[in-house]
Amino acid sequence: MTPQTDGATNGTHTDHSHPQQRTSPADGGKLIVLTAPLTETIDHAGYFIQMGMASMPIWMEGVMTKKYPKWREVEYNPDGSARYMPAGVRLVEAALLREFKPEDIACCYPDDLEKFVGPNTRVIGVSTHNPLGVTFAAGVYTSIFGTSKMPINSHYARLMFAKIKENPYRKNFKVIVGGSGGWQITQTNTFDELSVDCVVEGRSESEDTMALFHKAINGEELPREIEVGHPKEREALLVPDKRTTFGVVEMTTGCGRRCKFCVPDLNPQIDFPKEKIMTAVAANVREGNKQISLATEDMFIWGQVHTETPFYFPNREALLDLYSSVVNTPGVEQHVLSHSTIAPAVVDPIMIKKLSELLLPKSPIHLPYLSNHPQKKALSPLIGLETGSVRLAKTLMPSKGVPFSIEDWPSVVLEGLRVLNSNNWFPVMTLIVGSPDETDEDVMATLDLVYEMERRNLFAFLVPSIFTPLHDTRMEKAKGVAETRQLTPLQWQLLMKCWKLNLRPGLYSWWGPLAWRTGALALWAWKLRKINGPNFTWPLFMFASALPEEMMAKMGKIYLGKPLKTKSRKELLATIRPNQLQHLREDCGDLPDGWKPHKPLSVLKAEVISAD
Repeated sequence: MTPQTDGATNGTHTDHSHPQQRTSPADGGKLIVLTAPLTETIDHAGYFIQMGMASMPIWMEGVMTKKYPKWREVEYNPDGSARYMPAGVRLVEAALLREFKPEDIACCYPDDLEKFVGPNTRVIGVSTHNPLGVTFAAGVYTSIFGTSKMPINSHYARLMFAKIKENPYRKNFKVIVGGSGGWQITQTNTFDELSVDCVVEGRSESEDTMALFHKAINGEELPREIEVGHPKEREALLVPDKRTTFGVVEMTTGCGRRCKFCVPDLNPQIDFPKEKIMTAVAANVREGNKQISLATEDMFIWGQVHTETPFYFPNREALLDLYSSVVNTPGVEQHVLSHSTIAPAVVDPIMIKKLSELLLPKSPIHLPYLSNHPQKKALSPLIGLETGSVRLAKTLMPSKGVPFSIEDWPSVVLEGLRVLNSNNWFPVMTLIVGSPDETDEDVMATLDLVYEMERRNLFAFLVPSIFTPLHDTRMEKAKGVAETRQLTPLQWQLLMKCWKLNLRPGLYSWWGPLAWRTGALALWAWKLRKINGPNFTWPLFMFASALPEEMMAKMGKIYLGKPLKTKSRKELLATIRPNQLQHLREDCGDLPDGWKPHKPLSVLKAEVISAD
């Protein structure tokens, strides 16, 4: 079930028309040309379309086109350059503009490369998130339909690389690839196939990145792959001064919870100054963008990084001030949340309530059967659930639930989800299936948690993904399940149970259950039983509600999750380390014995001086 949105987010712009076709740029081409796959660049048709493009197999492109018939339509500046680009491309552009003239650089859509690439071009910079379709959800959902069925996003990335490779001036320029998907090219050694000279891991602000562009312009050989430095101070971070896709504006880097499978968490934990964030917001509004999304690995660390208070006790006032400034900026009509963690909802439920009051009016997401908001609006941040197994959580993400012990992870998830749902937050929660050393007992523990969500009538969009050993993480050498045919019956059941629960709001109509049951069984009979093997059969029957789950469990075909006894919020707060209790907020209640209000260090020093 896909959340409903308020539709297109296009703003007014100078030129809706496509620039006149030319076979070669009249000015000889730009020195540096920046681009990204079309599916990562589109700025309309609903925020969730990019998620679908990244995970659905290419043969389902027609379904997406039927839902969003105008998704390929894009907007142009008067000179034919792209009116909007992914935030990563805009960041590269901002970094380059420190050393190159604006007339030397162009950001364009892939289909317009020939209008800007000519004999004078020396570099094409490409940003891509999923060029080969081998990451997270993409690996799962295309594999279900056959491993040869690449995601829509990967298909369009390959079209872009083919256009670059076939360019008549290809010998004159270097191709530098950045973005979170670059590792896929290095791990599969597809440099020559895609016509890529260099893959960069790291941020555009780095001096190493600029040196790389200078080498390319001078015609020097580039390394096949290079890791560049990450700024360690907030002053060194850049924000683009041009419109970004979906109004994405960076809010923080890093996370601090040290999950072993995560790349961004290896970056320094930095929050952008409010002034820089608002500058980027103003730039988007100025160029016609009506939507803003603050990009972060955890929105709740903003305003609390490198302060005397641990980052996992959110700075409520700072967050409310920032988000208030963003959503109240004239011209901002929509705001969409990015990533967060769930423990802060347990720590400070009043913060969640106040953020809801502030952000819901500007949310483009509608969930008619879930939300109690007058306009049925909802907030859907991305939150990592990953596993319900405490044993596995200790290995993969021992600090995921701080300030609470990972031993209480199921309690933290359920209590946090209760707080979020009561305030019309219905998060998208990821799970990892097939982690290294995952046992049937681990999968059963996750199923216990998922079934407990159902029993308590809690809701999240659960997105299970096959384990992907991402480059540069502490698990890059680890091996888990590689494709869906290797999944056990329990792992298949977890996948299917998550999607069955996700469809609950969409099945309230009389025809919904019948349509899904018939469609799923027909697809199984036609193709999926051959592709995914016998382990897939009964979980698919469960998904299709072919038989009651209790009956299938008695037959020994599925596992019916056992009820969980978990801790309440008050019981969870009582487990926090005594020296950290002072950071709890009195107005949230449930305070443990021995609680005393937090006093800033400056106040304590003043009291000591006064006492002397």
